Amino acid sequence: MRDHTIRASQLGDPVVNYLRRDFTTLSPHQTVNEALESLRSRELAEEIIYFYVTDDSGRLQGVVPTRRLLMSPSHVTIASIMVRQIVTIPHSATVSEACEFFILYRFLAFPVVDEEKRLLGIMDVNLFTEGVFDVAETHSFDSIFQLIGVHAARGRRESSWTSFRRRFPWLLANIAGGLLCAAVAGFYQGLLEVLVILSLFIPIVLALAESVSIQSMTLTLQSFQDRFHWPTFGKAMGREFLTASLLGLFSGAIVAAVIWGWKGAALVSIAVWGSIFLSMVTACLLGVLLPTVIHAFKGDPKIAAGPIVLALTDTATLIFYFNIAGILLTNFN
Repeated sequence: MRDHTIRASQLGDPVVNYLRRDFTTLSPHQTVNEALESLRSRELAEEIIYFYVTDDSGRLQGVVPTRRLLMSPSHVTIASIMVRQIVTIPHSATVSEACEFFILYRFLAFPVVDEEKRLLGIMDVNLFTEGVFDVAETHSFDSIFQLIGVHAARGRRESSWTSFRRRFPWLLANIAGGLLCAAVAGFYQGLLEVLVILSLFIPIVLALAESVSIQSMTLTLQSFQDRFHWPTFGKAMGREFLTASLLGLFSGAIVAAVIWGWKGAALVSIAVWGSIFLSMVTACLLGVLLPTVIHAFKGDPKIAAGPIVLALTDTATLIFYFNIAGILLTNFN
């Protein structure tokens, strides 16, 4: 029986060193009945959580949970019941990075694939626990993932000075962004003095833009487990642009309606609507573009992208807000 205990010193090891190779595959062309008949004739692993669907070249096509296979009608094909949106661990990942997959997605096992999406093996929670089903008898499944989180944290222990040097440069980006926003607001001080009502809605405009930037950045970071392709990047930008446009239009409309009904300030409500729309679109594009650029230059997008994206988003949002308000109030008031 293999040792399930991973020490802190091993968290930097390649994940391929700890894979289960006794995974069970199915063909997408099989019916459920044919798949079950095939499984009965095989020598299966002791613990099976998921069945993996591969093509003739061994490339991963989908995943079938055991319960779904057993409960589906016998005549339907595996392709029709498999889960096509698969979260995979790249073969280049470390054990520590694999820990993060378990904590983030809370699956009990992940397929590990190479650059061509060929299935190499399985990474399951038994690698980090004394046996997932033994743990589940006395703890909730949440406890299992908490144990993995603690395990991963032990491997990240570092001195206070090292942690300071790693994190402080990116806090400087926040400080610089805040000072830049203050400078932008100071440039429009005269406008704020004339119409104090504009200052009331700065927090909500900033908060909406920051939320969209973080959402887009998070989705982009999750996509880095796959190989980078320009067509994929273009599709991601287009998808996020459309999503942010819809979010900006509807969020801005709600806030503008409240301002109009509350303060009766039609021009201010239009300015807020327009600035929310433009800032959310800009924020989403920054949330996709900056992590991708940092990743392309071999930086750590998880650490660097956040502060930079937020600083640029805040600055752009205030510029949009004050300029739109200034144009409207100057020409139509």
